[in-house]
Amino acid sequence: MCLALPCRIVELRPDQQALIDVAGVGKEVSLALVDDIAVGDYVIVHVGYALTRLDPEEAEKTLALFAELGQAALQEATATVV
Repeated sequence: MCLALPCRIVELRPDQQALIDVAGVGKEVSLALVDDIAVGDYVIVHVGYALTRLDPEEAEKTLALFAELGQAALQEATATVV
């Protein structure tokens, strides 16, 4: 199964690289597959590559859904253990 995540560009780096924010964690990714990316843009990232720019509103909605799913999974796991 593959999962691509919406991530915000935090810093542009040399050699088509960028620092992204993944739920508060910084990770370096390649920008080789996308053009005209700026700090603050959201991109879809898969296996270390930004694949496409994403509308900021859509990115926020998707990230909120991921957070809800994570919270629901945590609650379910906690309820199962007790």
